[in-house]
Amino acid sequence: MTQFTAYRLHSAIQDALPQGRFETISIDDLSAGDVVIRIAYSSLNYKDALANAGIGKIIRSYPRIGGIDLAGYVVSSASPAFKEGDEVVVHGFSIGVDHDGGHAQYARVRSEWVMALPAGLSLLEACTLGAAGYTAGLALHWMEQCGLSPEQGDIAVTGATGGVASVAIDILTQRGYRVCAFSGKEGVKSYLERLGAAEVLPAPDTTTVPALAKAQWAGAVDSVGGSTLAWLLSATKPEGILTSFGNTGGAELPTTVFPFILRGVKLLGINANSPMSLRRTVWDKLSTIYRPAHLSDIAQLIEFPDLPKAMSAMLARATHGRTVIRMHS
Repeated sequence: MTQFTAYRLHSAIQDALPQGRFETISIDDLSAGDVVIRIAYSSLNYKDALANAGIGKIIRSYPRIGGIDLAGYVVSSASPAFKEGDEVVVHGFSIGVDHDGGHAQYARVRSEWVMALPAGLSLLEACTLGAAGYTAGLALHWMEQCGLSPEQGDIAVTGATGGVASVAIDILTQRGYRVCAFSGKEGVKSYLERLGAAEVLPAPDTTTVPALAKAQWAGAVDSVGGSTLAWLLSATKPEGILTSFGNTGGAELPTTVFPFILRGVKLLGINANSPMSLRRTVWDKLSTIYRPAHLSDIAQLIEFPDLPKAMSAMLARATHGRTVIRMHS
């Protein structure tokens, strides 16, 4: 029986904060599934760090292995769709939340959650993209489906050093858009410019948000929500297109209907737990026309034993881009 290392979250007392620790376990200790994967790379997402800290009640049953995405090799499969040695990617669905996820050297998952590695991407590149890159690609996919094109004007990207935003800046630039990146962090200008940002601006002052402000943006990719999203809506050009996928700035949206009924602004909600058919469409774009040019700049590669330290750094806003975990030394 294969023995391997996993970082598992435990909560022995009801409502207590989870306790994470490295353990040696076997395949039989994992959540049920018909495909076993030897994980080459996983990643650390903000959701994973919150779950580890017991913030937001993300994990509903323990013990649980976190990690909402992974890339690796099929070890065994009861599904005819996969065979031993296949390179695969898994993200979202319920892994790392209701089902054991990527923060272990092996995973056992349902075959309908597994996607073959897209042609032209390595496992490292696919995991650098991961759930965050997919979210960025999905946002641009729907924006362009609604008619967005580079000649319409500048695109605002908020929370610009985050994983989704970093990939969004890169792929938007590759598609010919002029990107204005907003970040409240110090010392990140050169990083964001390397990804392609034409301007790097401080986080906007949203103390007072007018119903309508000067129209500046043809579109926006927003990870902040709250008053920042309200400000973007007020400052978007007629027929502009915004995407929203995060709420680090709050879940409330203090706005009016005026951007929608007077300027025809479109606000698209981005839910990355898409059906597999849509995932394949977007991943095909991420490996071709949406392929980022700066994945090596976006990826911050760490070793598996450094995961707890990286979680603390992420919650302290001391990270940028994508934290990718090498699961086997």
